[in-house]
Amino acid sequence: MIRVGLVIYPGFQVLGLAVSAVFETANDMNGPSYELVVVSEHGGIVRSSLGFGMETTSFKDAHYDTLVVIGNNRTDNVSDGLLDYLRASFARTKRVTAVCTGAFVVAQAGLLDGRRATTHWAHAREFRSAFPDVHLEEDRIFVIDGTVWTSAGMTAGIDLALAILEKDLGTTLARNVAKKMVVHHRRSGGQSQFSTLLELDPKTDRIQTTLVYAKENLASELSVEELAEIAHLSPRQFSRIFREETGQSPAKAIEHLRVEAARIMMEEGRYSLDIIARDCGFGDRERMRRSFLRAFNQSPQAIKRITESQMVDLST
Repeated sequence: MIRVGLVIYPGFQVLGLAVSAVFETANDMNGPSYELVVVSEHGGIVRSSLGFGMETTSFKDAHYDTLVVIGNNRTDNVSDGLLDYLRASFARTKRVTAVCTGAFVVAQAGLLDGRRATTHWAHAREFRSAFPDVHLEEDRIFVIDGTVWTSAGMTAGIDLALAILEKDLGTTLARNVAKKMVVHHRRSGGQSQFSTLLELDPKTDRIQTTLVYAKENLASELSVEELAEIAHLSPRQFSRIFREETGQSPAKAIEHLRVEAARIMMEEGRYSLDIIARDCGFGDRERMRRSFLRAFNQSPQAIKRITESQMVDLST
C-alpha cells in the first residue's frame, strides 16, 4: 500500500485536492493500492480559501511515501512547523510534490534550491524573485527533478497525479484511470501551460473559424490570401481585423500555432525533427529552430532532450 499525505494549511485551494481522484480511481480499478490521508500541522479542521473546513490528521510523527503539498491563493501564510516537517521528511519520503502555488511552500523549505521546478504562470514572476536559486520553468505542466515534483496551476495537478500513478503502477493503469476520469492521458510535463487559440481569443466567428482552419492545415503555406478567403474578407481587411481582435499579425499567430503543434509532436516521442518541421509547416529544421528560439529561447533539440529525460524519469 502506497501512503500519500495530502498536505493542507489555512487558505488551501480546494481544487488542488482533485489529485485525490486519480488515486481513488486507481484503487477502484486496481484494488487497494493507495492510502490517502489529508494532513496538516495540528490536525483537526483546516479552513479552505472558500471558507469551509476540511478534517485533517496531524502530520507529526507520520511517514508517507509521497507528500503532495496543495497550493493556495496566497503565498505568504505558511507556518515554520510545516516547513520543518517538509525538511525532516525529505530524506525518508519517496517523493515530495507540489500542486500550483504549493511550489512556494516547498521552495520556502529549501527543497527546490538548485532544482528545476514550475508553478502557476500567474505567480511565476513572484516565484522567480523570491527564489532565485530555483530554475523555474514557467511554461511547463509539471517538472520532475529527482524526488521533487512540481506542477502548474489548477488542473495540472491531475496531470502530475497521473504521472505519479504511471511511475508507481505502470502506463496501462494510468491510461485507464485517465479514460475513466475523462481526462487526457496524459499531458506530459513538457507541454505548455498555454493554448495559442485561448491566448489569441478571437472576438468573431470568422476569425475563430480561420484559426481553427489554420490549426488543422499547418502543413499548408497558410498565406494571408488563403486565410482571408476562409474569412470571406479581402487580404487587407483580414489583416486589419485579425490584428484588432488578437493583437497579433496573422504570420505571428500562425508561427505560434506551428510551434505549439511541433512541441506536442516532440512530446509524443515518435517523430524526427525533420518530420515535425515538415508536418507543422516550417519547411525545414532551421526555420523551426528560429521559431523555437523566439518562442521559448530554446532550440527544438534542447526541448526534445528535456522531454526525453522527463520520460526516462517516469520509466526508471
